[in-house]
Amino acid sequence: MAMRLGLTQSLRAEQRLVQSPQMIQAMQVLQLPLLELKDQIDQELQENVFLERKDESERPEDKPPAPEPEPEPNKIEERLQREFSTELDQLEARMEPNWRNRASSYSGDDEDKKLEALNNTPGRATSLSEYLMVQVRTQEKDPELIRVIEHIVFSLDEDGRLTDTAETIAQQLLVPLPLVQEAVAVVRDLEPVGVGAKDLRDCLLMQLDHMTFVRPLVRTIVENHLDDLAMNKLPKIAKDTGAELDDIKETWEFLKVHCNPHPGSEFVPRPTRGVVPDVVIDEVDGKFEVKTQRGSLPELTISSVYRGLLAEARNDPKVYEYLRRKIEAAKWFIEAVHQRQNTIERVANEIVRRQEGFLRHGVQHLKPMKMQDIADAVHVHISTVSRAASGKYIQTPQGVFDMKRFFSSGTMSDGGDMVSQQAIKDTLKQIVENENKDEPLSDDQLVDELGKRGVHIARRTVTKYRKALSIASSSRRKHF
Repeated sequence: MAMRLGLTQSLRAEQRLVQSPQMIQAMQVLQLPLLELKDQIDQELQENVFLERKDESERPEDKPPAPEPEPEPNKIEERLQREFSTELDQLEARMEPNWRNRASSYSGDDEDKKLEALNNTPGRATSLSEYLMVQVRTQEKDPELIRVIEHIVFSLDEDGRLTDTAETIAQQLLVPLPLVQEAVAVVRDLEPVGVGAKDLRDCLLMQLDHMTFVRPLVRTIVENHLDDLAMNKLPKIAKDTGAELDDIKETWEFLKVHCNPHPGSEFVPRPTRGVVPDVVIDEVDGKFEVKTQRGSLPELTISSVYRGLLAEARNDPKVYEYLRRKIEAAKWFIEAVHQRQNTIERVANEIVRRQEGFLRHGVQHLKPMKMQDIADAVHVHISTVSRAASGKYIQTPQGVFDMKRFFSSGTMSDGGDMVSQQAIKDTLKQIVENENKDEPLSDDQLVDELGKRGVHIARRTVTKYRKALSIASSSRRKHF
């Protein structure tokens, strides 16, 4: 049978979810933490002339002059007026009551001032490398030596350590080895003491060398027993050195007080981050009320200038397209911000409804709660709840908490109640804090202690929770 080759056409019906740019923008705005949303709003205000703050649009001096009588509009202007004027009037009217809600005690002006103060908090002006080079240029005059020193200084890691050998640096710069060795010696003699060290042991020994008197035991431990010290093997160190256990403990305290294993750490820039709650929960007449921080966000509206520009577009299709894109972008951004606030408020209200015990009595009364439960109750997709909770904080009578902390699975207690993972972790932390430090509890013993409190979980789960809480193992928690 001969085969016929060629092109054929067929119809197939299928459903596909296509995300529009507006949907993507709405999801991005929903996921932004409050401070980043403020930055995004400022950026949109700069980039789109049709978007402005409502307080600015209402100032008398900013109102545009009354338009002169216009000639009969042509079809393009009629289309613009028909498509946008009524719609934007409705949008502005719809946004008015929602954005007027400023009942929160946190005023926009106060928040702006706090944010400005936070952003203008001065940090350390110089980096470690700059600080070292200032010293070098006041001490050395040989330009070739300074060039090698500069290479070394800018090769130091965040702790101020030099991982490259003098031989490697000499090969990299194609300079004599004695010159590099001299440069390394200069760096190792700079402040803070310990920069230019090869490793932790070298760093600590450099600092001990600058002290007037150091007990021989201190130097012996640094030279030979740092690893044992890090693993809290104090009895082994005592056995190897012949020293008393109290002397070993005293040496450890001396090193912690008088030595700095990270001499470059104070020069590492640390980003200043503020936690600003999106939601505030207050108790009023025995009931908890949810207030979103709308007052800390600028009030947005569509600029009245666009009405005058509409008339100018009657004879220019390119201007029409530009206006259409900008007006739609402004409209969609306002809608996205409004939807964000609405979604966060609905999610927060449902969390409060389910977690009244926590709000009144603390984290041990936190109930297990899954995102799918909230999504079903609020009638949104689970990914929307995830985005609404991501990076958002709730101010409660028990303190300020990451919204995602409220979501966790649980374990059935002896009393028949579900206990959340967060509550179990909090209980575990309290048990460890109150244990006998001379005989810290093993993970098996922690399982038993939780069991006495009506919570039964496996040893591997206790180990997982302990590590999540950054609690060391029993051997490393032991005090000698």
